[in-house]
Amino acid sequence: MENAVVIKEYTSDSVQQFQEEQRILKEIMGVKAIAIEHIGSTSIEGLGAKPILDIMVGINHLKEVDEFIESLEKIGYEFVFHKEFPNRRFFRKGQWRAGTHHLHIYKYESEEWRNNILFRNYLRTNPEQLIRYHQLKKELAEKYHKDRVTYTKAKEPFIQYIIKKAKEVNDK
Repeated sequence: MENAVVIKEYTSDSVQQFQEEQRILKEIMGVKAIAIEHIGSTSIEGLGAKPILDIMVGINHLKEVDEFIESLEKIGYEFVFHKEFPNRRFFRKGQWRAGTHHLHIYKYESEEWRNNILFRNYLRTNPEQLIRYHQLKKELAEKYHKDRVTYTKAKEPFIQYIIKKAKEVNDK
């Protein structure tokens, strides 16, 4: 059941997987990749996650992504157009709705870029919120076991809450 939402316990394997992908992406994108970050639940020690490696690349201009589509396809990343996310370019490795890697490309230091970093870093340093998020993910995975889209949408209020808290801390 490849579409099922399954939350697996944290494993440090994702750190090595990220480092390998980061190396490959740097070779392909060169200096146009200003920064490459490990984001998403697999980037947060102790947080259960779907077994998907989320990678974020920051570039100067989203139009630069066109230069990399073919090279990324050669290493298994399929470009997926999402009109509802105009400020992101998205690539998936693996089957539709069952990818193993998600590559998110944003304008470096854009609001979307910063929000991803804020969310990750806040959960890394606030164990009580990490526990709350882990519990929420498990509950939602049980409730929406066969519906990834609804599972993802149901997490959004908590994610926005954490980003807001992280901004408050950063503004002090």
